[in-house]
Amino acid sequence: MSTVISDIPAEAPALNFEERMQQAEVGRKLTSLTQAIVYPAIGMSALLLAWWMGGRWIANHPDLSGFSDFAPAPTLAALQAMWESGTIWKPILPSLIRIGTAMLYATLLGVPVGIAIGRFRTLKQTFNMPMQFLRMISPLAWMPIAVMVFETWESSIVFLITAAAIWPIIFSTSNGLSKIDPDWYTVSRNLGANPLQQLWYVILPATAQDIFTGLRLALGVAWVVLVPAEFLGVTSGLGYAINDARDCLEYDRLAATVVVIGVIGFALDSVLRLAIQRVNWVEARNQ
Repeated sequence: MSTVISDIPAEAPALNFEERMQQAEVGRKLTSLTQAIVYPAIGMSALLLAWWMGGRWIANHPDLSGFSDFAPAPTLAALQAMWESGTIWKPILPSLIRIGTAMLYATLLGVPVGIAIGRFRTLKQTFNMPMQFLRMISPLAWMPIAVMVFETWESSIVFLITAAAIWPIIFSTSNGLSKIDPDWYTVSRNLGANPLQQLWYVILPATAQDIFTGLRLALGVAWVVLVPAEFLGVTSGLGYAINDARDCLEYDRLAATVVVIGVIGFALDSVLRLAIQRVNWVEARNQ
């Protein structure tokens, strides 16, 4: 009597807890990699495709063919030429100085005001409505007044950018204080903290994320206002570079400058986004 040998493979042994955790960690890393690289790559590819299709449409349109240099190929060629000649850096530094100066003023004014109206209900009830009213006025609407009040174009531009940037800082800081548990103030007073110590050890650490969020929002608004503000009587900066390229009908250089503005703005926003993650004490505690 012959013996029949089964060809059915033996069942694979079950994974232990450590192996399952390793597989889960690999899955999380792949998901994070997809979210960090693949999805943004798809989005940027879609943007470039839309840009290329728009450029083709403009080039083939009889009434718009003169603006064909806005297409990706001429723009990238102009960008490379600006990089190789070093002219790409000339308009960047003045704009960064103006943005930095305005953001400094907006921070030095906005954070204390935000803390005051967030800490004292009477101040908030008194000044919330006028500040909301002023916030809704376009910063560029102050341009004629800025020209009359300030002696130089440079000061006028910094004022306009500051007027745009200060409101997100004020309201974000004030909102941060509204989330502080009142018991924290009681405990700090019982431990002998004076108002200055409360500010340094309670208020600022608790509102740091909100303050940086306000700075991020303020930077976005200020960066948008920068270009039209630099149309105002100056001969330097990214806004002036766009205006000059338009007057010279160099649309490839104009589009290249627009790309530079987008890259710098994205880089500045990324720095503040990382700063927000660093001061997020809830996430830091859970890590």
